[in-house]
Amino acid sequence: METRKALERAIHVERSALAQDLAELSEAQWATASLCERWTVEEVVAHLTAGAGTGMWRWLLSMLAARFDPDLHNDRRLAQHRGATPEETLRRFREVVTGPAGPTGHTAAWLGEIVVHGEDIRRPLGLVRTPPVATTTAVARFFAGRDFTVASRTVIAGLRVEATDGPFTTGAGDLLRGPTLSLVTVMAGRTAACDDLEGDGAAILRARLLSASADRLRRHRGTGRAR
Repeated sequence: METRKALERAIHVERSALAQDLAELSEAQWATASLCERWTVEEVVAHLTAGAGTGMWRWLLSMLAARFDPDLHNDRRLAQHRGATPEETLRRFREVVTGPAGPTGHTAAWLGEIVVHGEDIRRPLGLVRTPPVATTTAVARFFAGRDFTVASRTVIAGLRVEATDGPFTTGAGDLLRGPTLSLVTVMAGRTAACDDLEGDGAAILRARLLSASADRLRRHRGTGRAR
């Protein structure tokens, strides 16, 4: 799974699965708040389209124009790729299902993007998909190795993390156990998956995530982007 081609194939599989899940959503479901804090389901889909449809140089120029404020950068690209209706937003997403993994060569990170945002969308809607363990394990290993677009390595510092459905393990300290998908989801900062986890490390992790979420909310209020 760790080869770039294998990671790209996994990205295409997860995009396709998400597009299928989105096909029958009502207008109310499209407007549902996602786990991605400020965004609705439709906005998360537009964000995914932006990631697949923005080349490296355009991505860099956008970051420069946003003065390296990732929230502003993401909001601008989201607005560009969102359709006039949810149906158009979905059509645009379908057009990039087999497109590039992402704007940079960090393919495992972009696999994490579709896996985590898939959960951002599905969990509030009561939809369930468990990607192959090889897919979630590749994301977990990347997340555990570095902070990239999320503080995934930082949030599990000092914990012994073990998957209950696959080979992923990392770290030392208080035990944190659960399904690989749930581990990936909490490493990306989503408290909703904390209920899936067990061990003394679960309470520690939840407290860290709640603190980080409060910090983000204060920052967004300061910039006028909170809802």
